[in-house]
Amino acid sequence: MPGTDPVEIISPNNVLANAMLRSVDMVRPRLQATNPDRVAFCVGTQINGAPHLGTSLVHTAAFLLAKATKRTFNVDAIVRFGALDNAPYDIRLDPETHHAYQQTYFHALGGDVVDDLIAKYYRGMFDSLADATGVDYELETYSAQQATPAFRHEFLATLGRLDQIRWPLAPSHGQVHMRLPCPACGWAEKRAERTRLAAAGSGGAAFTAVCTDHGDYRVDVTADTDTYLDLATLYRNLVKERLAARDHVTLSVMVKGGDWAYGCQLVDEAFAQLPGLPPPPQVFTPMVLTDTGAKLSKSLIRDGKVPPPPGARPWMLDTTEWEGDTDSYVDAMVWLVGRMVADPKHFYRSYTTKELDRVMTARPVPSTATRAREMNLYRRYFDLVADGSKTIEVRVQYPNLRTLEAGDHIRFVCGRDSALTRVVRVARYRTFEEMIDTEGPEHVNPTSPRDQQLANIRRIYGPEKEALGVLAIEITLITDQDTAPAA
Repeated sequence: MPGTDPVEIISPNNVLANAMLRSVDMVRPRLQATNPDRVAFCVGTQINGAPHLGTSLVHTAAFLLAKATKRTFNVDAIVRFGALDNAPYDIRLDPETHHAYQQTYFHALGGDVVDDLIAKYYRGMFDSLADATGVDYELETYSAQQATPAFRHEFLATLGRLDQIRWPLAPSHGQVHMRLPCPACGWAEKRAERTRLAAAGSGGAAFTAVCTDHGDYRVDVTADTDTYLDLATLYRNLVKERLAARDHVTLSVMVKGGDWAYGCQLVDEAFAQLPGLPPPPQVFTPMVLTDTGAKLSKSLIRDGKVPPPPGARPWMLDTTEWEGDTDSYVDAMVWLVGRMVADPKHFYRSYTTKELDRVMTARPVPSTATRAREMNLYRRYFDLVADGSKTIEVRVQYPNLRTLEAGDHIRFVCGRDSALTRVVRVARYRTFEEMIDTEGPEHVNPTSPRDQQLANIRRIYGPEKEALGVLAIEITLITDQDTAPAA
């Protein structure tokens, strides 16, 4: 009967829910059309302090959608985290023109401090999400991305149609914000009022700009210069997504908060003005709202412009306020977002802080049993683990596996079947040959000869993955699966 479950979510039907059985079916049309080798769920976040609940919801949704993609479509899936270290760290006004100038986190603090911020606020959660879902992730800062020749080539290509794309990217005035920080101090005009494209050609472009402290300056942008490109949000997304759309091996899916649904209309219009590439598929996650229907804003509450809305717990505004450890927070988020993803009606909608507080307050008391990592296996390998004959599992040293150690639990999954194991030992090797000759092929796969095993492993992991290092994980099967329930 409706209403008997204290954590039941009641959602009205909507256009997407009426068209789909599963939330992840949003990516099926492009999968059917392109048949990629893998899918990357891409999520970006400004590196400007502790995240709030809305940010965690987007991140968790990316991992759960990647997990569902693996199971539903039998294709490899990862999460790509774009750390936007070009977020404004400080803003000041030119005393004469009153033009606003900004300095990014990267320029104000440096790459090492930015890395520390990522480690403090995001790395632990992403490692924990990877453990809980069996989905690997990659992390790249915006500063590193904009420095690559591929990103710069894509940016330079858009300049040939700047007159066409400037109106979708800046519909009020047509002045696209291309910030090229002063080489002497790192400050740039926030709205690029006096930044001009002086010359553009197939090999590069030249820009002129004005610094409050250092006067007029000129910068050249080519594929191999180190000129910093601080593109405004819509323009940055256009370049990044066009670059992703050129990858025919990996299908990139852009995972964004629900408020992005409005902004993507403009990015897609700019896409339409450029030849040859369709925009990548997009998934918009539930938005966290206040009681007025506005998006939950930590900054407005912090600045005293609005009061905390009903149900807004301290951890909703600052995830470091969660009373438990990172794993317990991730487990709570996986439980919450998992309920949303389970039904398109629950996923393609928004939630007030009061409703989320009701759901989280009524959720089942978490188990104190040992937490298990989840790993997916092909059927031929899963059956060997499930009958106890395969005692060595082979992986490469992805970042989320660097803390794996004896005593940890791994739940191997194949479709709807699962097998719980305990880690006996973790050994690290340089190559697959070194691993298999040391561990013995009969422990890796008792049904296949050595050379065939190496060929099979290398079909799964290419040379660039082997270069990360090889893990041999000795496991023992646990028959009582109640001893370590899934996260």
